[in-house]
Amino acid sequence: MGITVNGLDELKKLAGSDLGTSEWIEVTQERIDTFADATGDHQWIHVDPERAKDGPFGAPIAHGYLTLSLFIPLFTELLDVQGVTTKVNYGLNKVRFPSPVKVGSRIRLVGKLSDVEEVPGGVQITVDGAIEIDGGGKPAAVLQSLSRFYA
Repeated sequence: MGITVNGLDELKKLAGSDLGTSEWIEVTQERIDTFADATGDHQWIHVDPERAKDGPFGAPIAHGYLTLSLFIPLFTELLDVQGVTTKVNYGLNKVRFPSPVKVGSRIRLVGKLSDVEEVPGGVQITVDGAIEIDGGGKPAAVLQSLSRFYA
């Protein structure tokens, strides 16, 4: 587990801190297929391994938004905020997908708590994150995520 803080005052003290790196998780074809079923995005580049072998990446790739959705479980390994009543995903400022995630790849999150600002009843944090691909030259995703924590 990464960093644990108790309450908003401790969270505020982390502004500007590196949060470290999550564990690796594998992106399987089953995970990609489940995401395709949940979203209705069954494009062949994701769900047809035979056809994808002859495609531009030589294998099926994860949906960009699947990669992005994995930010939350990876992030929870980096920072645990206790002593609050509510934790809310508030949105994103920036997202890019520099490199595709091929089926069978492992990914992890590297995060930095770039800002903590007060909002009515709590704080909003800004996390700069990069979802790395094991052995990859470019990250799968770079993003700036906003979350709110209420006392």
